[in-house]
Amino acid sequence: MKISSFYPVILTEQVASSAEFYRNQFGFETVFEADWYVSLRLPRDSETAFELAILESGHPTVPAAFRHSVNGLILNFEVDDVDAQYERLIKQEKLPLLLDIRDEEFGQRHFITSDPNGVLIDVIKIIPPSYAYTEQYNKKLWLNEEKGGKE
Repeated sequence: MKISSFYPVILTEQVASSAEFYRNQFGFETVFEADWYVSLRLPRDSETAFELAILESGHPTVPAAFRHSVNGLILNFEVDDVDAQYERLIKQEKLPLLLDIRDEEFGQRHFITSDPNGVLIDVIKIIPPSYAYTEQYNKKLWLNEEKGGKE
């Protein structure tokens, strides 16, 4: 199977304000917009396209038993400068701080905030893991990513 695209869809009652949040805070652009669905994509600056969609939770395309807002989702945004994003999102934009910025032994410096729906947003910079965690990485994939995808 060849997958041509993969992206999360956030079910919400706040379609317009949720889409506006991701446009304003993370630079997403609108690909398609209706009152019940918004397709977003980060501007292409590489071969990879990052996409996100917002869907009205009560829309008939959602099976009836699942027509409720999202619960239990974390979106990870890996960035070059997590401290600058902390300054911008938490201190300047006053987004809720749910986990203060910190270094993790498994190889992340990060903080957690949330969107208007309560979806957790983990803003991350990859850092070297402790020796104990280094052993848990798939070395071939990890080293390839460290080299920017080039072996």
